[in-house]
Amino acid sequence: MNIKQIRNATIIVEYAGKKFLIDPMLADKGTYPPFPNSLRQDQFNPLVSLPTSIENIIKGIDAVIVTHLHLDHFDDAAKEALPKDIKMFVQNEEDATEVKMAGFQNVEVLQENTVFEGIQLVKTKGEHGRGEILKLAGLVCGIVFKHSNEQTLYVAGDTVWYDEVQEVIDTHKPEVIVVNGGDNQFFEGGSLIMGKEDIYEVYKAASNAQIIVVHMEAVNHWNLSKEELRGFINEKGISSTVSVPEDGESYTF
Repeated sequence: MNIKQIRNATIIVEYAGKKFLIDPMLADKGTYPPFPNSLRQDQFNPLVSLPTSIENIIKGIDAVIVTHLHLDHFDDAAKEALPKDIKMFVQNEEDATEVKMAGFQNVEVLQENTVFEGIQLVKTKGEHGRGEILKLAGLVCGIVFKHSNEQTLYVAGDTVWYDEVQEVIDTHKPEVIVVNGGDNQFFEGGSLIMGKEDIYEVYKAASNAQIIVVHMEAVNHWNLSKEELRGFINEKGISSTVSVPEDGESYTF
């Protein structure tokens, strides 16, 4: 498999001969207003440019997976750029309805045993924060990829560390894990996605897995920098296991 970090939570996963685009936010730098009630109200989203052209990103894509419909995971630029007949996987019927309303014709709701071109796709749960903020953040999912020719991959999506993440790791024993780790926050409500302690819990639960941390420094409410996370990883002595890619960087397993 090959995993390429594009920007924010947008990644390309090449797996068992198929190419998946996950959570496409494809707008030019500074297209959208800042998320309110949070840091950097003077900075428009996305905060950084794409590392390559949209044409290069969507070229050869076999399927798109949208873990939830927040703007930083599926934006207007993605809706515009992606072919309307491309295979789209979403987390539930509500999201499917919205994606179809955007003109997409080949939309499927992920299940616990979805199969696409011989690849098993397992929808996993996530919690987009803790406590009261969950009511505002809404439902999200992750995905486990399985194929006899590949190592097992777990893309956790927008979730904090909690018992369901532990259960996914215990059940599926992924050898490669992608986590969203910018510790994004509003001024009230705490972390919406993993911070450094959450990432360390993932490491402890799956110390033999390779962990890639994305969703960093690309939208205004980020709270954990790549530099700080890399320092933490070095401090813990886990830099051979946990990677923090730059945009455009890729990994082959």
